[in-house]
Amino acid sequence: MHESALLNHSARVLAGVTGELPADAVLRRHLADSGRLGARERRAISRAVFASFRWREWLPARDSLQRQVAAALELQARFDADPRAVKPEALAARTVPPWLHNEMDVPAEFLRQLQREPTLWLRARPGTSARLARELGDCRASDRAPDALRYTGTQDLFLTPAFHRGAFEIQDLASQIVGHACAPRAKETWWDVCAGEGGKLLHLSDLMRNKGLLWATDRSARRLATLRRRAARAEVFNFRAAAWDGGHPLPTKTKFDGILLDAPCSGVGTWQRNPHARWTTGPADVAELAGTQRALLERVVSALRPGGRLIYAVCTLTRRETTEMAAALGAAHPELEPTPLFGMTVGPTSVMLWPQELEANGMFLAAWRRR
Repeated sequence: MHESALLNHSARVLAGVTGELPADAVLRRHLADSGRLGARERRAISRAVFASFRWREWLPARDSLQRQVAAALELQARFDADPRAVKPEALAARTVPPWLHNEMDVPAEFLRQLQREPTLWLRARPGTSARLARELGDCRASDRAPDALRYTGTQDLFLTPAFHRGAFEIQDLASQIVGHACAPRAKETWWDVCAGEGGKLLHLSDLMRNKGLLWATDRSARRLATLRRRAARAEVFNFRAAAWDGGHPLPTKTKFDGILLDAPCSGVGTWQRNPHARWTTGPADVAELAGTQRALLERVVSALRPGGRLIYAVCTLTRRETTEMAAALGAAHPELEPTPLFGMTVGPTSVMLWPQELEANGMFLAAWRRR
């Protein structure tokens, strides 16, 4: 793609972004309307748009959008060549909004990671990662999850035969770790409370060998419809899906062996992948979402059977949504005892996964068992 065309496409996307229309939604619509663009051109436009938000505070606001995009791409190239060239003071002042420093620790390595382009992670079906890596090429295994592959190639994965036969899902490494933290067993009954489009539910089903029973709920009928389509492609059948808005009554009277609450959150852990969100999220959102998280936790506790496990997961790192939330739940519910993650008998009962350690999204996990 010629540079001027790249800059013009990217500028049109940026011009369409508003508080109600996030960058990823505007980008998808623009690419869908530009049907003659190839995969390489689409990747270039996406990269330029997200670089513009990543380096927003370095860009002169008086410049045209085209000049801002060009400057952002130049800054990204210089940073990629030498991440230490940007001083920690500049990273702290410009990479994230000032309010974040009051909500969480903000180490320099975390900020540097936010300025890197995100890694693409795949989840192979259990026991097939080596074969899938040979088929796709450009894959590297992770030691953090047995079926995870880091993909560095350029082919459109959605067009590959492997994708169409359900051989893998595109799923961030942190999200895959959540599934292993749950460690569900084949004969158990689990509830994925905020299942969304089903990424974690499909992983839980694979870990259960498509046995037992999974309940999937979400407030969005559109997301549940996507979940059903993904499950059909992956040949996952051991689930029931139901709309639920988080209120009374619960969607079922079933008592569960395990509940995964991957709760709505401020998403700070995803800011490398979604840099626009840095500038649209504020402390009021953190406060509101912490209230939502606490309400959901209170709702689902009653659905745990004695001995059942509750896994709380959020892709954010703020204290109010992570460590403080876990402490508040434990204090309010003496019938819950912290229990080790990953199906272990001993080990951590909560963990903070940092983006710079994973080369993936940030995530907080905590686990309890009903006495």
